[in-house]
This record gives sequence, C-alpha cells and structure tokens, in this order.
Amino acid sequence: MSTPSAAPVTGPVAGPVTVAVTRHVAPDHEAEMHAWLQAGDSLAQRFPGFLGSGWVRPSPGSTEWHMLYRFADAASLEAWESSPQRRWWLDAAAGKVEQSRVERRTGIEGWFDEPASTEVAGEQPPPPAPPRWKQMVVIFLVFFPLSLCTNWAASHLIPDWPLVPRVLVIISVMTPLMTYVFMPWATRKMQWFLQPERDSQR
Repeated sequence: MSTPSAAPVTGPVAGPVTVAVTRHVAPDHEAEMHAWLQAGDSLAQRFPGFLGSGWVRPSPGSTEWHMLYRFADAASLEAWESSPQRRWWLDAAAGKVEQSRVERRTGIEGWFDEPASTEVAGEQPPPPAPPRWKQMVVIFLVFFPLSLCTNWAASHLIPDWPLVPRVLVIISVMTPLMTYVFMPWATRKMQWFLQPERDSQR
C-alpha cells in the first residue's frame, strides 16, 4: 500500500485551511492506526498555525478512515506538509495505510460533504454542497442548544466575570466543539435532509 503526499494548495488562500483525507487500513491494524494518528497529531501540534485534527469511520470495522486536519493559513499548512517530521510519520505507515483521496476546504461547506476524490482516476466527482438554507438550518440546530448549554454553564460557573472575557470563554469552548464534534456528527445524522438523493443511494 502507498501513502502519496497531499496535493499542494493552488492559488492564494486566506484564512484557515482544512485538509480532508481518506485512508484505508486493514481491520486487524486498528490499534496501530490509533497510535499512528495520535503520533501525527502530536507532531503537527508543534507547528505554528495548527488548529486541530480529527477522524471518523463510516462504521465499526470499516477499512475507511476519513481524517481532517486544519491550519490557520496555507503557509503554515505547507510548512507542515513539507516537513521531515511529516515525511517520517507517513513512512512509518508504509505498507499498512493506503491514501486514496485528498481535498482542501476553506469554507463552512466542508462540514457538509465527505472528502472528494482528487487522486483516484476515473472516480465520479462529488455532488455539490447542499443549498445554503439547508446548511443554515443544520448550523442553527447545532448552535442554538450548544449556545444555550454553554451560556447556562457560564452563568453558574463565572457569573461575575465582565462581558468580554465571559463571551471569550464561551466562544473558546463552543468553537472546537462545533468544529470537531457536533457539526460532523449532525451532518452525518442529517444526510437525509442535506443530500437526500445521495443518502438514498447508500
């Protein structure tokens, strides 16, 4: 199996960049995969601009692992992807992990689809992102209860804090939860609404 390098970012990119990668690994290497992912995350954290990473599998026992990592801008992403540390990390999985798809995402649309193929010849392009009004509905369904719970907790834990630091703490808690936990979970659960045609084909 091979681990091809991610395709370079083309054109100027302002703001955070999320890279979505699909990798395949045999089920009997699951424990090694967890350790490998943790090692990659630990290495990436040492690079300026790293904002976080995560992964999801379609089902237990699946050979597919959909992975995400995010950097503050294209320059910091390039520093990580061209680093000897990343090359060492990729080489450590040679023969066990196969990379098949890579995609760069710079907007919230990245929450609403699976990684699109950029490296597998002959594969059909992905469907377009859902209409923005559907994206808005899903974001609202996640944001409202999360905001409610976070503000309720803040009113009990830090009730006497001034407005600005209190809001800063709330947003600092909500942002990673939205990005890495609740939005990916909600979009998987809401595929029947976001992409009814694609969901019916599964």
